[in-house]
Amino acid sequence: MAFRMFYEQDCDVSKLDGKKVAIIGYGSQGHAHALNLKDSGVNVRVALREGSASKAKAESQGLEVVSNAEAAAWADIIMILINDEFQAAMYKKDIEPQLAPGKTLAFAHGFNIHFGCIEVRKDCNVIMVAPKAPGHTVRSEYLAGKGTPCLVCAHQDATGDAFDLALAYGAAIGGARAALLETDFRTETETDLFGEQNVLCGGVTDLMEAGFNTLVEAGYDPRNAYFECIHEMKLIVDLIYESGFTGMRYSISNTAEYGDYTAGPNVITEAAKEGMRHNLRRVQNGEFAKEFLLDMSDESHQVHFKALRRAAAESLMERTGKEIRKMYAWNDEDKLINN
Repeated sequence: MAFRMFYEQDCDVSKLDGKKVAIIGYGSQGHAHALNLKDSGVNVRVALREGSASKAKAESQGLEVVSNAEAAAWADIIMILINDEFQAAMYKKDIEPQLAPGKTLAFAHGFNIHFGCIEVRKDCNVIMVAPKAPGHTVRSEYLAGKGTPCLVCAHQDATGDAFDLALAYGAAIGGARAALLETDFRTETETDLFGEQNVLCGGVTDLMEAGFNTLVEAGYDPRNAYFECIHEMKLIVDLIYESGFTGMRYSISNTAEYGDYTAGPNVITEAAKEGMRHNLRRVQNGEFAKEFLLDMSDESHQVHFKALRRAAAESLMERTGKEIRKMYAWNDEDKLINN
């Protein structure tokens, strides 16, 4: 299916005039959406659960904080930006009882709508505005007068202008300065999960660790292996981000470029591609969603998830990296976690 692209001239931000927008959650995406909307002149409030540690931060940044239920009753547009695994229960408890005809439910990821965890009454809109970057980048690009591309769509159009509202919202958070790409909930959900699992996270991290372990098993110093297989990844990705594969290959040595063409296929073999196809099928048929939600449930206590996280954090590669990063001159600048 071919989707359309939209830019600032295609978006009528005045569609948000007089609209009240509630942002549910104040994490990476939540803070960026709320602050960008506020700076664009939109009437916005932040909704947080009782006792949230984010309340003081949101209030210090000039935002009014209310409960989820209060926000849902007050708002015309309700953007849900808490973790996927918490959305359905929160929606059932706090949002659904406060809905009225003509309200708009908005999401930045299609997981709960696509897999049927949340079903919204038919007299309300359901839209998506999904920035293709972490929230901190969404905010910093907006402040720099630029923007982050977003995926947008209207899944349920009760008022006749749901897609126009999605475009207006996308423009108000800065996305239309770059581009707004039309999509649908199925496409966004399945491609997002596939990309995360097979390339951006699961694929890249497994590839880097496999390279590290191959060198260490061959007798090389783990620190040397870390520099070659982990540290330099950012340099390559930055070049690709700026100029694509062609630009990256222009910037590296002929030796590296030749090895790129000839050695890569020995790693990403047909077996690896079949593994990707298998993982895509698990996303498409709902197996991954079912497994994930089961492990995230109160009954399961995230036992499997936490075990995986602990094992990964204790690997030789991570222990080596912790020591290597202490040498970096920028080690204490803007760190996400202290390790």
